[in-house]
Amino acid sequence: MNPFTDPERRALWEMLVERDIRAFIASDWSLVADDFLEDEFYGVDGRRLVNPDGWRLTYPTLESYRARWLSQAAAFHAANAEENPSEALHALTELRDIEISGDRALAHKKFDGTLKTREGARRLCWQTLYHCRKLGGKWKICGFTGYMPNPMGGEAEVDALARAVGDLAKP
Repeated sequence: MNPFTDPERRALWEMLVERDIRAFIASDWSLVADDFLEDEFYGVDGRRLVNPDGWRLTYPTLESYRARWLSQAAAFHAANAEENPSEALHALTELRDIEISGDRALAHKKFDGTLKTREGARRLCWQTLYHCRKLGGKWKICGFTGYMPNPMGGEAEVDALARAVGDLAKP
């Protein structure tokens, strides 16, 4: 299933797609814990907004991201109605663009598809840029800019930005 032939991109795909999906479905952070550089990690939440003025540093630490990841995994498990959640997540996940420069990499992971849930269908449509660094021969995630629209732009952006600005104005 891994689309890459060169070892660097194969390793990044394995970490960012295969291992991430396996851990997420199992709600088992220990399967991915070693994939992060804890001291350097941070995560930016694009809030599905094209305009970066609405993006937030929602995950200033790995612990803050870990807590959210575990919460999302538990919610997925509780709501999932798919017979094979691994196949469903693989079908809507795409990672084909990976830029590598020395010991740094930028990986473009996209989510686009519908999951069956107990409440009906749920559409997933966003993208994440993973910031990675190679240390000791192993790729690690040092941060991400995620939950950005996929594709960027569109009329829904105007409504989403208006809601985000409204949220910022609330006490």
